Amino acid sequence: MPSPPIWRGSEVAAVNQVELPAGTIEYQDTGGDGPVVVLLHGLLMDASLWDQVIAGLPGYRCVAPTLPLGAHRHAMRADADLSLPGIARLASEFMERLGLRDVTLVGNDTGGALVQLLMADGDARVRRAVLVSCDAFDNFPPSLTGKTLVLAGKLPPALFGLFMQQMRLRAVRRLPIAFGWLTKRGDAATARWMKPILTSPGIRRDIVRTLRAAAADTRFLVPAAARLADFRRPTLIAWASEDRVMPPEHGRRLAALLPQGQLTEIDDSYTLIPLDQPARLAEVIGDFIGAPRLAESQDPLAR
Repeated sequence: MPSPPIWRGSEVAAVNQVELPAGTIEYQDTGGDGPVVVLLHGLLMDASLWDQVIAGLPGYRCVAPTLPLGAHRHAMRADADLSLPGIARLASEFMERLGLRDVTLVGNDTGGALVQLLMADGDARVRRAVLVSCDAFDNFPPSLTGKTLVLAGKLPPALFGLFMQQMRLRAVRRLPIAFGWLTKRGDAATARWMKPILTSPGIRRDIVRTLRAAAADTRFLVPAAARLADFRRPTLIAWASEDRVMPPEHGRRLAALLPQGQLTEIDDSYTLIPLDQPARLAEVIGDFIGAPRLAESQDPLAR
């Protein structure tokens, strides 16, 4: 079921909805018969993280859900499992509900951690994976940004909301404890992502539940990493060479660990490459998957 469009500056992005046992998930879907690319975002972000990357992938069917990670607009049900492993299962349920197969699964920041959990579980829908500067191994919560957020999650939801009111200020969003080390150029997006958490008690309740579950198991990626060597499908590791939150050494370790891993380092970017270098990221993802085949009616050489 379509939901009302979301305004993003001068542009409007149409959004769909699907009902899952955990609650309502909004998602963007470009449609079409091209190769399927599913893109997962991180904590305190929504699907708009991928807008400019999707624009650089014409011919592919790009599907980007907004997961319940703090910038979602529909609060989840009270009994939903909002731990990060639970949200990884939710992403799998989402792909199943939409009937997606032979997926290239892409994740950035915490979204890359979710991708690793699905890779480690051998999700049959995943044909290829792309890990874009993300939590890995024992790097959780990552750096000052992640540690501050997980610590704040110990507050009751109402006090957490008061604490997050500081994020209305650009000067605060640009601090290393906020988004300052995550993106060079994406402040407009980060300001937009804050709105649900600042205005909705239900969203604050959801993110506090996620952060408390994360604090209770900060090593959840360690056993997953031990199983990644069994993921024998093509995997691209796209890492920001200037990343100050997700160590570039982790990108190299992942590439060496995965049987079909290949590494591309991207310059002039922090962790959120989809905001800082979207065109370059779209280019390397497209090269990795391969060019989509044009339908005969669309191919001028076939006429």
